[in-house]
Amino acid sequence: MLVQVPNVLTPDEVAKCRALMERAAWDDGKLTAGDQSAVVKDNQQVRYGTPEQKELVELVLMALGRNPLFITASLPLKIFPPMFSRYHPGQSFGTHVDNAIRNVPNTPHRVRTDVSATLFLAAPEEYDGGELVVEDVYAAQRVKLPSGHLILYPTSSVHHVRAVTRGTRLAAVFWVQSMVRDDGQRTILFDLDTAIRNLRSSSADQNPSVVQLTAIYHNLLRRWADA
Repeated sequence: MLVQVPNVLTPDEVAKCRALMERAAWDDGKLTAGDQSAVVKDNQQVRYGTPEQKELVELVLMALGRNPLFITASLPLKIFPPMFSRYHPGQSFGTHVDNAIRNVPNTPHRVRTDVSATLFLAAPEEYDGGELVVEDVYAAQRVKLPSGHLILYPTSSVHHVRAVTRGTRLAAVFWVQSMVRDDGQRTILFDLDTAIRNLRSSSADQNPSVVQLTAIYHNLLRRWADA
């Protein structure tokens, strides 16, 4: 299931992220890649543990926590701290699959990666190329969203970032350990929750069907959730 989440960050928050990234120290992105991914990864990332990196992480996590679409689509139990990347012309990230388990740096904690997320921080017109390409069930999906918008997709998906040919691609990437690890089950819950919200918004009166469907939603979540 691919889900676009618009306006995760406000324009002011995007501007603040970019100002922090502008003055941040950067490392080779290969430092955080697995053995297979490191061969095809060519980008830079904000250095972990710096004041700028910590402020960026806090800003994004706060924004995610207030976004109902992100929460209903991913059902987060744990979120790996976002990593902030940039791609200059000629840089790309070749075809790969993300690691199933990621260790949170400098902690004893681990995150099972059920859902991958890319939060775009540069406007599409600022750079050419740089599309995220996700191998979906039926076809490859090319994704290039406005700044402040987010794409969610199953971490089991094969994907790549096409080479940037002009400008600079800026983004935050992170992973979610979902309460519901199975993508098919998450899709059912997401579709059901969306239908409930639509029914609720289309009627001023309390609809008995909404109550019944809400009960079904929570009974399924109770059955499938790890939390």
